[in-house]
Amino acid sequence: MKAVAICGSAREKGNTYQLLKTVLDELEKQDVETELIELAGQTVRGCIACYGCFKSKDGKCTVTTDCINDCLARMKDADVILLGSPTYFADISPEMKAVIDRCGMVGRANDDMFKRKIGAGVIAVRRAGAIHALDSLNHFFLIGQMIVIGSSYWNIGIGREKGDVAEDAEGMQTMKTLGENIGWLLKQIHNK
Repeated sequence: MKAVAICGSAREKGNTYQLLKTVLDELEKQDVETELIELAGQTVRGCIACYGCFKSKDGKCTVTTDCINDCLARMKDADVILLGSPTYFADISPEMKAVIDRCGMVGRANDDMFKRKIGAGVIAVRRAGAIHALDSLNHFFLIGQMIVIGSSYWNIGIGREKGDVAEDAEGMQTMKTLGENIGWLLKQIHNK
């Protein structure tokens, strides 16, 4: 059992990272192999609508100048895909939007390659707009025929400055519960 998390924050090891890491820590307690990919410091471009992925059908994006094909390979091999983003003007970061657009197109072009994987979105927010951002992540999972799993509250953590989210006790507990719920579902799936 393997989970991959992609952190769409431009800030290295910031609040989004910390929220995702909390989920992954819970999964590791349940013997799930985890990996966290940060997009911080990387230039990730959106889909160029070339439809090359529909022609090649090789599970890869035809644009090879960034980390998207690496993300795709890790997502394909995982049982669980976690996407995390800070909230930018009531939506996800441009880096996360690029991941969704390009990986979503490649997934669709390759017989919905993420179908029936477990998916969960995680959002860091300063004040407002988190629910819309979370919806943006969930749309990726839903159109990809993935299993979206919930927690004890919306998968959001509140904090502005790096590390502030650790002070959001309810947000941190939500992440722990999310990890527990994902681990439980993985065990149900793999026991049958």
